Amino acid sequence: MAKDGPRITILLRSAAGTGSVYATSKNRRTTTAKLELRKYDPVIRKHVLFKEHKA
Repeated sequence: MAKDGPRITILLRSAAGTGSVYATSKNRRTTTAKLELRKYDPVIRKHVLFKEHKA
């Protein structure tokens, strides 16, 4: 089991509504805002905005 610390696992879901998901982690102490990253969506084969959702 991982010890409790500032890092949490989050899911990045495609804003295009395709259902594509990336899993990543972030430090909740230094990054308090929700993550929004431009990543590749393999369903529509384009780079789109991915927004944070809790895992």
